[in-house]
Amino acid sequence: MHNKVVFAAMKALHALGYPVLRFNFRGAGLSEGKHDQGRGEVEDVRAGLDWLQAEFHLPIVFAGFSFGAVTGLRACCDDPRVVALIALGAPVSVSIPGQVRPYSYGFLSSCVKPKLFVSGTRDQYGPRLQLQEVFDSLPAPKKMVWVQNGDHFFQGRLDQVRAAIEHWTGAL
Repeated sequence: MHNKVVFAAMKALHALGYPVLRFNFRGAGLSEGKHDQGRGEVEDVRAGLDWLQAEFHLPIVFAGFSFGAVTGLRACCDDPRVVALIALGAPVSVSIPGQVRPYSYGFLSSCVKPKLFVSGTRDQYGPRLQLQEVFDSLPAPKKMVWVQNGDHFFQGRLDQVRAAIEHWTGAL
């Protein structure tokens, strides 16, 4: 929630007049609960969608970063309240000591909502060739923005992330 990428996305969407909700998944930061390998976290996203709908009664643009991108895409693709999807730093495979976590995007094969993917050309968790292959397999409408020399956290390039979100979302 307090990540610089999430903050940049929030600023971009807020600048366009969208109400924004940032939250930690269960077990992250000071939130209650325990990490549930993406299953329960999909429910966390849905609870956030419920809150946004109850508070604002507006169409929702989902934006998520890394694990949050994959989890949110899974929760939002079929939700009629969500009109567009933004994935920042979408991972393909994450290696942590003693474990490799592959990510699959097959659930998006029938998702025809507008989709924006923003990733760094040097993202260690979303290698360009692998992520491009995932992106190419998705139905339109879709757009991919590659941030040159950007790593997973877009170090020194958050202005490009914000600009990509504002440009794409402003044209919806």
